[in-house]
Amino acid sequence: MNLLREREQLTEYGKRMSRDGLSVGTSGNLSIYVPEAGLMAITPSGLDYEATTPADIVVMDLDAHVVEGERKPSSEWAMHTAFYRQYPAARAVVHTHSIYCTVLACLGKPLEAVHYAIAAAGAARVPVAPYRLFGTPELAEAAVETCGEGKAVLLGNHGLVVWESSLPKAFALARDLEFTAELQWRAMAVGTPDILTDGQMAEALERFKTYGQPKKQDAKNTN
Repeated sequence: MNLLREREQLTEYGKRMSRDGLSVGTSGNLSIYVPEAGLMAITPSGLDYEATTPADIVVMDLDAHVVEGERKPSSEWAMHTAFYRQYPAARAVVHTHSIYCTVLACLGKPLEAVHYAIAAAGAARVPVAPYRLFGTPELAEAAVETCGEGKAVLLGNHGLVVWESSLPKAFALARDLEFTAELQWRAMAVGTPDILTDGQMAEALERFKTYGQPKKQDAKNTN
């Protein structure tokens, strides 16, 4: 079975995405790209995450040729491949329909720096791509063009897309942005949110570069 480890990881995180409320029912999708093999593993279309097994995950190349898998791939496979083509560092893409991010997407409002946690997206703002029909090349193009230099974009009247260097990181980013979106929505409900300045966010973005545990080689270098 091709990309067995990646299939298992997608199965696990699909269940987590559902249980954490980041997507309802069969909505949303996840993928992992392995450039050495030139292959992408992606969740199947319309299959309940709790019922999905590694054998249900579809393996395909970035030109839409299915290499392995009996299931139909996610309807958003073109959007996933577009992100891998656009961002060489991308190894995982997570697309959610999480409530608060989707509320902002339906309002056409970008996710702003109401909290420094947005720095995880590599930008001080998560923009909103114009509405395009789901599962179309037009949506994929709009998402990538609007995302810009950051790692996340809201899809107008649709949801959220993030990319990262691994699936655990992409999933964590999607959760961080849903937290930030809820803060923004709640603040908007009672007043005008106090947005962090460009200078404050520049400091936060710089600090995020060294946030968390150092890599093993970095730890050795500090001795």
